[in-house]
Amino acid sequence: MHHSAQTRLATLLLVALTAVWGSTFFLIHDLVETLPPVDFLAVRFTIAAVVMVVAFWRPLRALDQRQVAIGVGLGVLYGLAQIAQTQGLATTPASVSGFITGTYVVLTPVFTALILREKVAGSTWAAVALATVGLALLSLNGFSIGVGEAITLLAAALYALHIVGLGRYSASEIAVGLSVVQMVVIAVLCLVGAAPGGIALPQGTGQWASVLYMVVFASILALWAQTWAQAHLPATRAAIIMTVEPVFAAFFAVTLGDESLTTRMLLGGALVLTAMYAVEILARRRPGELPAEALHHEV
Repeated sequence: MHHSAQTRLATLLLVALTAVWGSTFFLIHDLVETLPPVDFLAVRFTIAAVVMVVAFWRPLRALDQRQVAIGVGLGVLYGLAQIAQTQGLATTPASVSGFITGTYVVLTPVFTALILREKVAGSTWAAVALATVGLALLSLNGFSIGVGEAITLLAAALYALHIVGLGRYSASEIAVGLSVVQMVVIAVLCLVGAAPGGIALPQGTGQWASVLYMVVFASILALWAQTWAQAHLPATRAAIIMTVEPVFAAFFAVTLGDESLTTRMLLGGALVLTAMYAVEILARRRPGELPAEALHHEV
């Protein structure tokens, strides 16, 4: 596949997975009313890990030791981010948590510049600022600094590091195996976090249906899609594209949940979509920009 076709497919995959993630917000909200959040994560990711190991055993075995180590490191980042975000939600309003988590769009170019020593274009910083304002309008209603907010900010930093790491080390030929390693590590971390108090299981057909939907679409397919897509997109560009998640979350909350459409939602969503569209147009106008693969270490 030609590089331009690969980048277009990568962009579409990231938009699709953010739509899936956005569709899970109201499902998770209902689940954690009766199921402890960390227990839910443990069940979700353990099932996903078992399915992926069984289904993708050959790509997993094809990884060398260095690739496995990279997958473990990326899995630790993502798993800790999931746990930190969930713990932060215990004392942080969901809207504020959504905004703080979304600050990975700011932290990703910062880490890219500091850790990878890569120059981030001024136009990209402008898109980051636009997306951040849109996120604030979508999800922020008041703000106070507390333990929950601090833990959620830590989760955002970990998500940003995960995005940077995928952009640096992912490659299309190892995307499946790398996804399996990450999922196994995420499951282990969540099991360790949930084990001390015992792990409660979902109850009833409705809860299990929600969990299985998230296992298949928001875990297995989403992690593979992100791992493959970031083999073909710079990390900062991927982060800006993924800010569409709260737009989809708001859309599903209004259409399938019980929330009302507001002017803030419309304006915030428009700003986020404008930022994503702008970064895509700018990327196409810079044909000399190195593809993501050219920036990777050998893996």
